[in-house]
Amino acid sequence: MPQRRIVTGRSQEPRQRFAEELRQLRTARGDSLRQLGERMGWDWSLFGKMEKGDTLGGPEVVQALDQYYGTPGLLLALWELAAGDHTQFRERYRRYMALEAEAVSLWHFAVSVLPGLLQTPGYAREVLAAGGSRGVELEQQIKARIGRQELLESESSPPFRTILAEAVLRTPLQDEGEWRTQLAYLAEVAERENVTIQVLPQRAGVHGLVATDVWFLRLTDGRPVAYTENAHGGELIEENARIERLQRAYDVVRDKAMSPAESRKFILRMLEESPCDP
Repeated sequence: MPQRRIVTGRSQEPRQRFAEELRQLRTARGDSLRQLGERMGWDWSLFGKMEKGDTLGGPEVVQALDQYYGTPGLLLALWELAAGDHTQFRERYRRYMALEAEAVSLWHFAVSVLPGLLQTPGYAREVLAAGGSRGVELEQQIKARIGRQELLESESSPPFRTILAEAVLRTPLQDEGEWRTQLAYLAEVAERENVTIQVLPQRAGVHGLVATDVWFLRLTDGRPVAYTENAHGGELIEENARIERLQRAYDVVRDKAMSPAESRKFILRMLEESPCDP
């Protein structure tokens, strides 16, 4: 499988950047638009319009293209950036999503909500709906969020570690069946070689990340970046001194967290205690 491609800054306009990447991938493969349409099972004219920037297409066709070209998550990330110019994604996420597609490792701490990379469709639906998404926009965001999980599912997937505050697992969905599905999925994903899930128990007390979700990305050039988020907004951090302070706080949290094996047992216990549908 080809190595994951780096998201670069060739174009300052996300829609144009997306179209450029589509054209480059197709021509590098030696396909005509008609050949691509025949192999993908879509009308070739759709791909022509996407490469001209006339349309973005839907997340399902972009996800299929990622699979066809062997670029897991890259095109979907670019699609999200382009869609963000309109109604789907906020400005502050743009650069972060581009860097996430480039990252060779991802570390994360969650205060109250599971990271999108580990959400089931049911969980994503309830969280996004609570944030105000409705109708077609909601369905598109769910597909895009679930589609990004390909980042963790290929042979070249980066290692991913998340530490979940116990509150994350003590905040169930309104739909008990969907909540059980989410817990079962967490337990399943925790067994993957490239995924590490730890739980920070409530007894750990107050710590330096008590009110802050944080991501640490290690890029292909070895450079670290961090992204923090709270109830009022998010911030991409690239200054080494600030990243170092956050990293020290993260190290304290990791030291207080349960081991991966203990964490998986904790998730399974919660699944056993979760009410079953009558």
